[in-house]
Amino acid sequence: MNRSSRLMLVLVSSSLALGACKKKPAPAPAPAPAPAPAETGPVRNTPAPAPRDTMAEYNEKVAAARLRLLETIYFEYDADELRDDARASLDAKLAILNANPGLRIKVNGHCDERGSDEYNIALGRRRAEAAKRYLTDRGIDGSRIETASFGRERPAVQGGGEDAWSKNRRDEFEIVAGGENLKPAS
Repeated sequence: MNRSSRLMLVLVSSSLALGACKKKPAPAPAPAPAPAPAETGPVRNTPAPAPRDTMAEYNEKVAAARLRLLETIYFEYDADELRDDARASLDAKLAILNANPGLRIKVNGHCDERGSDEYNIALGRRRAEAAKRYLTDRGIDGSRIETASFGRERPAVQGGGEDAWSKNRRDEFEIVAGGENLKPAS
């Protein structure tokens, strides 16, 4: 082989070898920094979501709501005004009624054994209506609450004396509809 052919062979193989070498790619341009968010006021920490109840805990809350809803309220002698403890009980019932729009209840007014039958029936009705009025004045639809009076016909405690009489001057509550799907108040 002649010298020029060899030279040509070396040049061609060198250029092929150099062409086959991988070149480093040019670095990509750095992304532009994100614009700072517009200030909208003080940063507020949002609380983590509350853990969900287990089924047993939820069932306990439903049972407690049912007991609260059925809780009896009491009255002073010869009175139909709500006592402070009765208002507190009705406020708890109010929360349950708001959480259960399909729930309907009945309020049964009762009296102690003193007074005539006619007077006690009227007083029992006024007591039941006082509880209903308290709830309806706070947004519960009146069609969801029935009232009745039993006067002195269904005493909670037999006998005379203030201990028995004070337990008989009462409103009792019962669930008429919607109790099978009762939800606790939030």
